[in-house]
Amino acid sequence: MEPFANRLKKNFKHTAKWADRNAVSCYRIYDHDIPEYPFCVDIYEDCIHVSAYLSRYQSVEEQDEYVSAAGKVITEVLHVPEEKVFVKHRRVLARREEQYEKVAAVQHKMVVAEGGLKFRVNLSDYLDTGLFLDHRPLRSRFLTEAKGKQVLNLFAYTGSFSVYAAASGATGVTTVDLSQTYIQWTKENFALNDLEIIEEDFIQGDVMTFLKGEVTRKYDLVIVDPPSFSNSKRMSGTWDTQRDHPTMLHLLLKHCNPGAKIYFSNNFRNFQPDFSRLKVQSVKEISQETIPEDFRNKQIHKCYDILV
Repeated sequence: MEPFANRLKKNFKHTAKWADRNAVSCYRIYDHDIPEYPFCVDIYEDCIHVSAYLSRYQSVEEQDEYVSAAGKVITEVLHVPEEKVFVKHRRVLARREEQYEKVAAVQHKMVVAEGGLKFRVNLSDYLDTGLFLDHRPLRSRFLTEAKGKQVLNLFAYTGSFSVYAAASGATGVTTVDLSQTYIQWTKENFALNDLEIIEEDFIQGDVMTFLKGEVTRKYDLVIVDPPSFSNSKRMSGTWDTQRDHPTMLHLLLKHCNPGAKIYFSNNFRNFQPDFSRLKVQSVKEISQETIPEDFRNKQIHKCYDILV
């Protein structure tokens, strides 16, 4: 574990200074830098969240021993007590099928700050915490772009983009997610920031059903960040970003005003865009512009700027 410890120490020294200069309190300090140590280590203020991408060729005992040794290194190098280090075991998959999977019921929730706003995260109970750190730069765009606009957040998860849009002075923000848990979580984030909660603007339901439905409001700014794959029982059929994104974006256009901007992002590592059906002014890939400095994996997501 010595190479891991040395790299972790070096990264922390550099990244902590960067975070302090930029008033960032939640950030990544180790991004699977060394192949033999397949971890992502994130700081959430005074806590540490670790994703361990374990080989399917290891036994459960080998995995536990390996993760335990890594945990000791992390606590020693970062001087953080064990009870503030949260480790998640993640299977190595081609798709992020397990993205929001519940893994515990410890309920270690805390409020963190980003961009002058507050967000509730849960470090213990889900594979993901409630705040995707790789989308920090894109969220910051919403503080300047959403003011005075009608905003739509699809596959909204815990609604961080909705919070940014509402805080920026958007004239309206519609949030759509399949999970009632995440719709409620979004409302909690609104309440944390003293933002008005308009019940009809929080829609629990399937995004494709929403897009196929009646157009009741047209939007000027849209964020779409779907999971790579979903087979939730709450939806008819399955969702596959590679397969379904052309139809989804085509349906979305009828909900947009002329000149609207759509940000389409996803985490499917082998994603191949198909925008041939889109009758829009322009499509520009902006992936590298939207990946923050603390992420050394520059393939963490793909992002496109679509001008309607």
